[in-house]
Amino acid sequence: MKAWSYPVVRLGPISFCLLHAAVGLTPAEQRQPANQIMKDTNPLSSFQVIEFRRYTIKEGERENFIRYFETYFPEAFEQLGALALGQFRERGNASGFVWLRGFHTRFDRPIVNGAFYFGPLWREHSLKMNSLMKESDNVLLLRPLAPDTEVTVLPAVDPVTEKNGVMGIAVAQILSLKNQPDEILSAKLRRTFSSYRVPGVREAGILVTLDAPNNFPQLPVRNDGPFLVWLGILRDEESLKESFTAAAQRVGQTLASEKLLRDTPELLVLEPTPRSRLRWFPAWQ
Repeated sequence: MKAWSYPVVRLGPISFCLLHAAVGLTPAEQRQPANQIMKDTNPLSSFQVIEFRRYTIKEGERENFIRYFETYFPEAFEQLGALALGQFRERGNASGFVWLRGFHTRFDRPIVNGAFYFGPLWREHSLKMNSLMKESDNVLLLRPLAPDTEVTVLPAVDPVTEKNGVMGIAVAQILSLKNQPDEILSAKLRRTFSSYRVPGVREAGILVTLDAPNNFPQLPVRNDGPFLVWLGILRDEESLKESFTAAAQRVGQTLASEKLLRDTPELLVLEPTPRSRLRWFPAWQ
């Protein structure tokens, strides 16, 4: 994220979003009480556009970056209609920080990002955050492979009942596909990933490159796709070593032997940060 200058505008970002929402309501909806309108929608579902963001943090600064990020930003995204779906330390890379931001539609993305990056919170903290990052442009713009492969949206970490902190490990298998998946290829990929359905492993989403222009060019995204990302949540180290790692290698070898890949698959092992929604959920024990 680069530091930008901010134009003077008459309408603040929050007011703009509220006006945008009001314009989208029918006359009947505008006459409903606000609390009824809010009950009729679920803001924690159906995120059709995902930014899979991989940052390189300056040496020795990752923990500080995480503290700043989790203190200031998750609620801001949620208030604007997006969601920080999960944020992680990249294992084996002391400078690696990964997080996922979800938007309900691709049309919401420029509205929400504009409101955030030209808004007061980012104005206050952008210099500090930018000073901790070496690189922030390694971003995949993705969508669910199918309607039932959206990213799992879990409740926010409960500071009372989860006093011991987040549990589990996340994994992201990144596959560089030769072709954007059609219906036949999508079905084949899903059958292949079924081998991951073992105790201690939960599928958290299957995503593929969004084949559309970047409609918020202030934030660059990669254009060297298509890519597919399989997301999973693992219960513990045993699940990673004994159940998942070998299965992931077999999946990669299978897809490569069928000449579906452009390059060797990449497997990211990700440690959830203290406030990451994507973690091993206590109710799953």
